[in-house]
Amino acid sequence: MKKLMNLLESILKKIPKFRFLIFLILIPISLNAKEKWIIDKNISEISFEVPVLFATNVKGEFKDIEGYVYIDLKEELNNKAIFSVKISSIDINYKKYLDLILSEVFFDANKYPIAVLDTKKFGYKNEEKILLNIEITIKGMTKSVPLELEITNFTNELVQVRGKLEFSRNDFNIGTGQWRNTTILKDNIKLEANIFLIKE
Repeated sequence: MKKLMNLLESILKKIPKFRFLIFLILIPISLNAKEKWIIDKNISEISFEVPVLFATNVKGEFKDIEGYVYIDLKEELNNKAIFSVKISSIDINYKKYLDLILSEVFFDANKYPIAVLDTKKFGYKNEEKILLNIEITIKGMTKSVPLELEITNFTNELVQVRGKLEFSRNDFNIGTGQWRNTTILKDNIKLEANIFLIKE
């Protein structure tokens, strides 16, 4: 902020006095052109489910998630969101297989500790539902998948975003060797997000 004020001060010295009022009017517009929203980690959830033949589906949740959304109020097609999960924070119903899930056979959490969902730039005009093509990065591999979003504005400072997507675990080598076979542990992973965003 101090650097910004010094920059403005130096610029003002070069601006003729009759332009001073116009300049002051334009400053708030440029500074407030973008809004940043950050994830409330205490109440947000990112969960997943993988079908299993003749058994209970594998269900889990990532306990450690991060994320932010930039909304560009001036350029409506210049919005962006990134969310990440810490793989080792995974909590699954098959507890005895947790070490296997975190190993190089599935997520290889030591080598690839973070998975990322990146919307890239997208358009938004206060819709309640939108469909985006986003990029998922898992185990160093990136794929594009469709994501359905439902957006609820509770207040000017709090927004809920619910999302659903599906992807192939074999596209990311989640399950190598004998676990690559999809007869028992199916290939399709369903991911659901229930994200609460707070305006920063």
